Amino acid sequence: MQSEAELLRHRVLVIDDNPAIHADYRKILTSEDNAQLSAAEAGLFGAQQLDVARPVFDVDSALQGRDGVERARTAVAEGRPYSVAFVDMRMPPGWDGLETIENLWKVDPELQVVICSAYADYDWLELLARLGHSDKLIVVKKPFEPIEILQSASALSRKWQNARALKRHVESLELVVTDRTKGLEAANRQLRHLASHDALTGLPNRLLFDDRLAQAIAQATRQLHEFAVVIVDLDRFKLINDSLGHRAGDDLLRVVAQRLSHAVRAVDTTARLGGDEFVILLAGPVTREEAIEIGKRAIECMEPAIQLLGIDVHISPSIGIAFYPRDGATVDGLLARADAAMYSAKERGRNNVQCYEEGMNAVTQDRVKLESDLYEALRSGQFELHYQPKVDTASGRINSAEALIRWRHPQRGLVPPGEFIVVAEECGLLDAIGEWVLFEACRQAKAWQREGLRPLRVAVNLAPSQFHLENLVDQIRRALAAAALEPQYLEVELTESAVMSDAEESIRILEAISRMGVLVSVDDFGTGYSSMSYLRRFPIDKLKIDRCFVEDMTQRPEDASIVRAIISLAHSLRLKVIAEGVETPEQLALLAELGCDQYQGFHFSPAVPPTAFAALVRQEPADAEDEAARTHSKLAALAHAKR
Repeated sequence: MQSEAELLRHRVLVIDDNPAIHADYRKILTSEDNAQLSAAEAGLFGAQQLDVARPVFDVDSALQGRDGVERARTAVAEGRPYSVAFVDMRMPPGWDGLETIENLWKVDPELQVVICSAYADYDWLELLARLGHSDKLIVVKKPFEPIEILQSASALSRKWQNARALKRHVESLELVVTDRTKGLEAANRQLRHLASHDALTGLPNRLLFDDRLAQAIAQATRQLHEFAVVIVDLDRFKLINDSLGHRAGDDLLRVVAQRLSHAVRAVDTTARLGGDEFVILLAGPVTREEAIEIGKRAIECMEPAIQLLGIDVHISPSIGIAFYPRDGATVDGLLARADAAMYSAKERGRNNVQCYEEGMNAVTQDRVKLESDLYEALRSGQFELHYQPKVDTASGRINSAEALIRWRHPQRGLVPPGEFIVVAEECGLLDAIGEWVLFEACRQAKAWQREGLRPLRVAVNLAPSQFHLENLVDQIRRALAAAALEPQYLEVELTESAVMSDAEESIRILEAISRMGVLVSVDDFGTGYSSMSYLRRFPIDKLKIDRCFVEDMTQRPEDASIVRAIISLAHSLRLKVIAEGVETPEQLALLAELGCDQYQGFHFSPAVPPTAFAALVRQEPADAEDEAARTHSKLAALAHAKR
């Protein structure tokens, strides 16, 4: 930190051809023998001002203008410039004062100048016209009073100091502004990038792709060549999201984006439209064979396994290709045709490439119409539940019912779930439909009781995505409360793969459901990848043997062995076993022989509307004690036993 004295110290340059005048300047401006000066100050300012700190000057001398300019040049180079220069106007034989000042300001434009001369060859207006720096120039006539010199030096040095401080401050502000401007420019570049690129994969987004596609159309129109648009949709991607979580799904999408970028040419554009759908612009000219080859290369690049959460996951794409101008002449038209070809690839077994052909649009339009109709069906109550009896193998008596959804379409009639569940899953409606099924099944079970039907348990299938909803337990609790149904009359069925996708999380959810008194069944058992250690820990009440084992077990001994093993395993874990898809007396007889507890299938009855199901139950004789009333879920049974 500089002291006050250092802050007030300035360098002064005196340029005068009279050596004696330099001594006068030093006497006035330095602390050497200034008794006369002090008296002058006292006379001007008063005695009380003598103790006030005044600037201290370092004085350098030059007898000629050229010498003075060189001193000023050296001072600037050393970073110790002069603040004030006192210049005589007549300095023969060299430069006069005017020429000296002009050259001084070339060397140091900030230098303050005092013209101190008895005679001048120029009048004041001529000086101003030539120098043009009146704010840095004052005139003192010789002979001068010491106080004039001191005041001129003090005022101009302060002005010089303030001007430099202001300049430094402005430069500092300019640096701040420059830095912030650079930051804003970087932020704007980032915003522009985010506006035109997908945040997850870094690929161009739909906005940028549409722009490039429009440019490609304009160029192809001028140059009369073809180009292609390729839609790439990942097969069964939702299963990965549901089973491994959205973070793993995001990791997969990033890997897919990299692989697709490597599969195409440098002139092509790969973009992400959203979800698991990508699009590639194959710049023209491109032939049908070249486009198909790039599509096949994209399939090949997806073949290596991708490791997610320690699991090797295999992914495959369905690819559709449309060509300009043959298949479409607009952005929307080309994308619609490529999309239709992609859905055709899915219908032909997935993991293949299809080019657009006439008639494919009808399939796509029908699918879009189906999606729209599904939203309307959920809104206007077009869904209904049919109920398939679950029958006790030994007694032949209806034990419970499985609720199965049907769609009463205004034009198509009764639509089975196989025709709309996949579409509902892909358009994000499956969880909402599942919630409706849960509430409606509980309502119907209670309605049967109020009609005088013996209490029966109703089983509801939970989709994998619905099972992993954060509010599933609360959803079940609300459905039971809305229907005033006891929890023991509700059963939830989950697929083996859904339960095992995150075993620890599944245990937490299943325990919460079981403690409520709701029974838990594992559906399609034997087709997934169960771990026996986890199966032992799950609060499960029933296992359902998948129909694929039941179908041929009377002709295939190995299938019968699998069924026997599942029944034995379930009973060792104190679980009930249900066989689904029983269609013949021979299948039922073998299941009874193997000790299967219950069965369901067309041999007894298909799924029927609520009134028809109630009629089936009423045909049976009433028992003194009903099995549903005395059966508890595993954890509820433990709590009951402790009481």
